Amino acid sequence: MLVRLGTARADEVAARMSLPPDDGQRLLAGLSDKGLAATADGADVYRPLPPEPALGTELLRRQESLEEARRGLAALSEEYLTSARRRYADQLVEIVVGAAALRERIRRLQDSAKTEMLWLCRANAVAMESAENTEEFDALDRGVHYQVIYERALLMEPGMQANVADGIRRGEEARSLRTLPVRLAVADRTTAICPLVRGDEGDVGEPSAAIIGRSQLLDALIALFLSHWDVATPVRIDGGVPDEEPDLPDESERFVLSLLVAGVPDKSIASQMGVSRRTVQRRLDRLMALAGVDTRPGLAFQAARRGWL
Repeated sequence: MLVRLGTARADEVAARMSLPPDDGQRLLAGLSDKGLAATADGADVYRPLPPEPALGTELLRRQESLEEARRGLAALSEEYLTSARRRYADQLVEIVVGAAALRERIRRLQDSAKTEMLWLCRANAVAMESAENTEEFDALDRGVHYQVIYERALLMEPGMQANVADGIRRGEEARSLRTLPVRLAVADRTTAICPLVRGDEGDVGEPSAAIIGRSQLLDALIALFLSHWDVATPVRIDGGVPDEEPDLPDESERFVLSLLVAGVPDKSIASQMGVSRRTVQRRLDRLMALAGVDTRPGLAFQAARRGWL
């Protein structure tokens, strides 16, 4: 009301709000104490102050408090599940149904991770697109190590190559394979999420997933990840080349090379990098010249032999 009026006395505020005069004075004094109002021409006349300085800081503090509480809840929930799984056999595997519930569990899994996340990322997301996974950047910033294997078709989806490059710059270790058998996320090698039913290919109902705690099943899933990691192709964007070594691939060439070895077509590489297909071919021609070969299979062999990837 004070913002709308511009200035007001306590009796005016009380009259407009059908309150006793003392309540008008109490309300205006309360606004003044919170930095939302100040006395104007006279001691009994108040004017509004900009609300952003007073309320913005308080809202930010509350937001940070809620975020801290959410992380605490996630950690407590995971600790409860770990304890329950040790005591009750039916708690070893929990079934989550619905895209929204699955997205929340994936976020909680990353929020609770302390040291490591292992991912098998297939094309055609079930619950959450890779670009929506902002929790990964938060986890990377606090020192969680990410090892991610991307299915080749996923790297061909619009915007994915830029998204993967962002993750690598933040510390993600990325590799690629032509196909992956399952989707999988594992936190600290203690808890895994493995989608079960897609729910978008004629199936009845929504997608579902298994939350798997410490068990031989979890050990098997970790072994599955590691076996694919060993044979996957590294996706690299780093490797800034010193000036005294001009005959090594630069950063963009190294990224193009890693995508080529992963089997991503020239057209997809060009469209996602915002360059022409001819530009991609020129970069590959330069790489073949550096490697002393005239075929792409020969380039891939020499890249591995010379440690370019």
